[in-house]
Amino acid sequence: MEDNNLKNHNVEEQEITVERKLIELYTLQQVDSKIDKIRIIRGELPLEVQDLEDEIAGMETRITKYDEELEKFAKDIVDYKTKIKEATYLIKKYEEQQNNVRNNREYESLTKEIEYQSLDIQLCEKRINDCTKKSELIKISLGETNARLEERRSDLELKKNELSSIVEETEKEEAELMQRSKESEQLIEERLLTAYKRIRKNARNGLAVVQIERDACGGCFNKIPPQHQLDICMHKKIIVCEYCGRILIDKGIVEMYNND
Repeated sequence: MEDNNLKNHNVEEQEITVERKLIELYTLQQVDSKIDKIRIIRGELPLEVQDLEDEIAGMETRITKYDEELEKFAKDIVDYKTKIKEATYLIKKYEEQQNNVRNNREYESLTKEIEYQSLDIQLCEKRINDCTKKSELIKISLGETNARLEERRSDLELKKNELSSIVEETEKEEAELMQRSKESEQLIEERLLTAYKRIRKNARNGLAVVQIERDACGGCFNKIPPQHQLDICMHKKIIVCEYCGRILIDKGIVEMYNND
């Protein structure tokens, strides 16, 4: 009779031990998930800041290019106006020379020179007009880009402040959670902890311990056979999903965790 009581006591102790292991594993998972969430939030903001910095750098490069194009067009316009001035001077000179020519051949030669300079003036005026139109379009784009740049610089300043604030707020919380994680790890046997870390590393969402939901694994959502569900609810041994390898628990473990 005494032997039977001892056996029953050992079985009960074994059940409590496995149950406790499951609670500690779930506790560790909850802490690690909170750490993951902090790092995800903090990880997204630097990317947003980097995207804004890249966009601003791109706009600044575009503005520099616009300025260079405007400078070139302005220089071209000055050059064309100089050519027009020179051609006008030559036309006047050739017209005066026509009044003193001695024969038709000289007169026709001067006439051709005048025609050539007149065509050159027309060409320069056309190019000045083209440069002016292009400059006006660039100035519109430049104004829009400058306005957009100011908006983005303002957005960047806000994001940097937000990032700085979140880093400041979460650093302390993360440090506390890291300490809690280490404390929880100390309560779990090495073999089981190694398995937990391996599963967590391979899991897409970092979940190594998941609850059964609607007769399915809470990680991969594959159906769990009824017998396995019964074994999981008994808390007699640690059972993993045959599809994804995650450690499975029932709502009883979750309730015990919440009541701890």
